[in-house]
Amino acid sequence: MTMQFADIARQAAADGAISADEILSLRRMGWGDGSIRAEEAAAIFDVNDALVQPTAEWSDFFVEAIGDYVLSGAEPRGYVSQDAANWLIERLDRNGQLKGMTELELLVRVLERGFNVPQQLKSYILQQLEQAVLTGSGPTRSGELVAGSINTTEAALLRRVLFAPAGDGPAAVSCIEAELLFRLKDASLGAANAPEWKRMFVQGVANYLQGVASRTAQISREQAAELEAFVADDSTHVARFLGRMVQSSPDAFGVAFGKKQPTRDPLAELSDAENVDAAEKQWLDAHVKADGTIDEYETALIAFLAEDA
Repeated sequence: MTMQFADIARQAAADGAISADEILSLRRMGWGDGSIRAEEAAAIFDVNDALVQPTAEWSDFFVEAIGDYVLSGAEPRGYVSQDAANWLIERLDRNGQLKGMTELELLVRVLERGFNVPQQLKSYILQQLEQAVLTGSGPTRSGELVAGSINTTEAALLRRVLFAPAGDGPAAVSCIEAELLFRLKDASLGAANAPEWKRMFVQGVANYLQGVASRTAQISREQAAELEAFVADDSTHVARFLGRMVQSSPDAFGVAFGKKQPTRDPLAELSDAENVDAAEKQWLDAHVKADGTIDEYETALIAFLAEDA
């Protein structure tokens, strides 16, 4: 971290305000060497904590800079380490809550741009999302959050998190997320909700029930690091290893790459995935019958599943 970067950050934290020109200077110096360093990330958080009224320029910089540090601060890039997840939660959390929508946007972007994050961070993000949708109010980068109902902006925010590559169900909806959708639905029944919310609820729960999540498993950060190291290793021991594979089992490469596997039928697999099995039906029945009535959202969900079947 340069002295100028430290001076600007220190003064902004003391003033509780930062100008667009100062943000531009931090941006240029922060990425001057290609990435945000630990001391720079800490200084940026200090400024964010002190700002009384963050501007759009600051929010953009904060989300990009801290997101870059968390996702690219260590190899393999795109995988958040446990230490980075602990640090991020510690810096963001204020007695179980976030300071505001800028911090929520940061969490959402980490899920969107990452490949995988520790389960602790996934759970924390879902908790903050639920709290923001139910009780949050104020501007986000794409619209207003309104407490007591679920509007277009909040439905879009839910969609971003639930289908994020690094989410609880990567690019699909997990059981935990489907249960979140039911809780949000129950809490907002009777409110002036946006049509987009009903579609999000129906599509999200149906996605879980139709088994899409089970076909999009993530690999862990540790597995990704091992894979990258193996692929990058051009030393002779890798060649010897591959050579031993061929000698000991001539069919090894064929099996590894599917040449000896039975022919797959993708359409049949998709059809199987879309069937709601007995356990999933039991889960759905329990949630639908929980309050003794079938509301309009549940009716729409059941109709959607029946039509698909």
